[in-house]
Amino acid sequence: MTENRPELIKKPLPPFTRETAIEKVRLAEDAWNSRDPLRVSQVYSTDTQWRNRSEFVSGQQAVVAFLQRKWAKELDYRLIKELWAFDGERIAVRFAYEWHDDSGNWFRSFGNENWAFNAQGLMFARHACINDLPIAATERQFHWPLGRRPDDHPGLSEFGF
Repeated sequence: MTENRPELIKKPLPPFTRETAIEKVRLAEDAWNSRDPLRVSQVYSTDTQWRNRSEFVSGQQAVVAFLQRKWAKELDYRLIKELWAFDGERIAVRFAYEWHDDSGNWFRSFGNENWAFNAQGLMFARHACINDLPIAATERQFHWPLGRRPDDHPGLSEFGF
C-alpha cells in the first residue's frame, strides 16, 4: 500500500547511500530507546508486516500493542543498532539490547533485522531474529541514562558484540 500524505514521509528516503542508511539506523535506535510505542510506530507503514522472533505482527496498531507488551516485560531497556548492509530500499542491521525482568534478572538480547521501505521512507517489512543471553548485573555494558544513547557511547563493534 502506498501512502501519499506528505506528513507520512520519513526521511531519509530510499534508495539509501551508506550515509543515509547509517542515519536511518540511528533514527530507529533513538526511537526504540524512547520506549514510546506511538513514536516508534510512526515510522512504519499502516500495513507493515513484522516477524519478531516467532510472533507475526500486521499493521501499525498491532505494532503499538506489541511494543506496549514488550516494554512492560523488558524493563530498563537500552538498545544499540548497527548497520550491517544496505541496497536500494533495504537495510540490514544487527543489534544488542540490555534489559531486566520484574524479578531483577538481567539479559542481553542479540539479533539481526531485515528492513524494507516504501518510497515515503516508511518501513513496510521487518524481520527480526533475536536471542537472549542471561547476564549478571555486573556484566552490563549499556549504562547511559534511559533514552537516547549518547553520541560518545561505544557501539556494538567497539564492545566486540
